[in-house]
Amino acid sequence: MIYHDALEPALDYARQALEKMVGHNVPATPSNFTVWYTHVSGREPDLTRMISILIDNNQDFTEAVCADLYAKFFTSTATDDTLHETTARIEAELQRILGYVGDAGEGASEYGKTLASAEGDILGAKDVDGLKGAITKVLSETRKMEKVNMALENQLAESTSEVGQLRDDLEDMRKEALTDALTGIANRKLFDMEMRRQARDAMEAGESLSLLMLDIDHFKKFNDTYGHQTGDEVLKLMAATMDKAVKGADICARYGGEEFAVILPHTDLAGAIKVANGIRERISTKKLMNRTTNENLGKITVSIGAGIFEFGEPLGDLLKRTDQSLYKAKAMGRNRVVSQEELRSDALDFD
Repeated sequence: MIYHDALEPALDYARQALEKMVGHNVPATPSNFTVWYTHVSGREPDLTRMISILIDNNQDFTEAVCADLYAKFFTSTATDDTLHETTARIEAELQRILGYVGDAGEGASEYGKTLASAEGDILGAKDVDGLKGAITKVLSETRKMEKVNMALENQLAESTSEVGQLRDDLEDMRKEALTDALTGIANRKLFDMEMRRQARDAMEAGESLSLLMLDIDHFKKFNDTYGHQTGDEVLKLMAATMDKAVKGADICARYGGEEFAVILPHTDLAGAIKVANGIRERISTKKLMNRTTNENLGKITVSIGAGIFEFGEPLGDLLKRTDQSLYKAKAMGRNRVVSQEELRSDALDFD
């Protein structure tokens, strides 16, 4: 991971990281420093939540715990290694298949020579014994060829099965890399990929593309009151509710922390606002219950910003505009939808 902090904040983050590592008896290794530097800088809300849960539960930061934190949040190298290993296994299986085919080709060539030789023997046979010997030779070589073909068939079936399994493994890895582990919806990486693809498709087809940015209201207070594990359940509920509220072509994603996003292809701003209000109403009408204690946890609400892609603009402009709409919704009292048009109306004034 590459950081671009200015010198002063970088030094402050480094100092805080080392202080916390010493306070929790965390060995000062490079990987542990990466974890705690990222934690104090606030770059990874999920990492911060995980560390907070461990601290709240008086968990010791053992070597295994530290290694698990690093693996969960800084695993690009590990993923690359796994991908490389799987690819190498596929290449090895393909080489085996090529070897089988090559052996079969050599066997077929030898069998062809035997048949050609047998033809001469049969035609040149002067008596029954000579003809019988020629035919026996052909039958013997034919049985050998049958065995070779059967062995080849079995080997090819085995290799095909192995390649199929490896292909499935690669697909699982791809999905895992693009899915948020907690909520099961698209993660930030897939969101960025889909935004680029959908913007390109929208411009090519001349169709609308809208974006929603959603944030759970007062989520930090909810976490502090009921604990991070309950907070995680709320995030899962939020994702599931969003997923049910959108149509097939729409893409729900966890943008980071308690912030979510929905990409809405073929949807104008009015349609996006309608979808946003549908999500908002579904969330606000749900009562939260602790199934273990039957405690009523009240309700949660969301604030939503809605924006529409303007052909040719940098996607960063759309994200910024939609995010500004979200924060205006919060400033106006939360539990509401604000579109980018309301930002523009604020900017108008008489000269």
